Amino acid sequence: MSVVQKVFIKTFGCRTNLFDSQVMLAHLEDFEITQNEDEADIVIVNSCTVTNGADSGVRGYVNSANKKGARVYLTGCGAHTKGESLFEGEKVFGVFGQSEKAKINELLKEKERFYQIGDLDFIDDTVVEDFVGKSRAFIKVQEGCNFRCSYCIIPFVRGDARSHDEDKILEQITRLAANGFGEFILTGTNVGSYGQGVKRTMAGLLKKISLIKGVRRIRIGSMEPIQITDEFKELLGEPWLEKHLHIAIQHSSQEMLKIMNRRNNVHTDIELINELHDKGFAVGTDFIVGHPGETDALWKEAMDNLKKMPLTHVHAFTYSKRDGTPSALIKGDINGLVSKARMAEMTSLIDANNLLFRQNHKIPLEVLVESEKEGIYTGLDQFFNRIEIECQYDLSGNWITIEDYEIKEDINYAKL
Repeated sequence: MSVVQKVFIKTFGCRTNLFDSQVMLAHLEDFEITQNEDEADIVIVNSCTVTNGADSGVRGYVNSANKKGARVYLTGCGAHTKGESLFEGEKVFGVFGQSEKAKINELLKEKERFYQIGDLDFIDDTVVEDFVGKSRAFIKVQEGCNFRCSYCIIPFVRGDARSHDEDKILEQITRLAANGFGEFILTGTNVGSYGQGVKRTMAGLLKKISLIKGVRRIRIGSMEPIQITDEFKELLGEPWLEKHLHIAIQHSSQEMLKIMNRRNNVHTDIELINELHDKGFAVGTDFIVGHPGETDALWKEAMDNLKKMPLTHVHAFTYSKRDGTPSALIKGDINGLVSKARMAEMTSLIDANNLLFRQNHKIPLEVLVESEKEGIYTGLDQFFNRIEIECQYDLSGNWITIEDYEIKEDINYAKL
């Protein structure tokens, strides 16, 4: 009798990769899934390639997995940029692109080394019915991006924007809701572009999802400012829409937006973020600090504009060169210490905004409890703020309403 091999999937990068990893897990019929990489016979590296640093992190992990004796496979965005060199250097047994991940069960049975990069025009039609080790479900609604921001390699490894089939999306959410999931995070390469070319809209999709029995909260991974349409704004009062929106502005200097080849405008960004704030929403953003060309004067302009935006969350990056992008050729690199200081200045402002927001919106919190450590449970509320809960009962995976809680500088806290 043959021994069933154990498979561990190491996921780097974004929520889209998290979903892709779940797709692979759903197709592993003849293998045992493990959450412990040290006991794995096979390690699948679902890679990120957004920066040169991300590539380095993937290479380092591949090397460490090899030293542990595992058979290593590479997929994800890095398969398109570093897959060939890792394969030729015999660092990985196999390389496969995102379009091949549904074939994972058969790929892992291959006796010979292989390089199957696939194509960038595929649409994933896998219906995922569970999310291993998760309290929330990630739903990929689209692939690819039509934007060509100067710093970004992703459109070249994920392809142009294309939407998943609406019926498949709804079927997947229906099954997951029946399996006990109540919170759904819509994700993709450029989530807000869902529906382009197929005469559908994000707002229309949200309405249909909200009608599915068991759906309690819907969160959208990220939206571009130009994707917050009038139709979308009509949904802002719905109880099932998370009271937090992530609006990716990337910078708050108009000149820097031009250098980055962005489509948003600082003045309309200020108006939009204030409008959402006035409707009771916490608002997060992505922001790149230290992009080439970011002079002291432009940084001052950026900070002056940020002070006009009541942002409460930020996913901030210090610019990291990505070979193969227009930004990699732009002169005017920013000193690392300068970038670090600017990052600290910006995050300090937004941290203060977050504390002020929590103080001004002290209402009952709807919390999905996600994890526990030494009797302290943690979860996220409707504003995407984390809360710690001290409780003697098992709250894991539960929805709870918390009315009495303490607002600390960096987190909310409750004792039940």
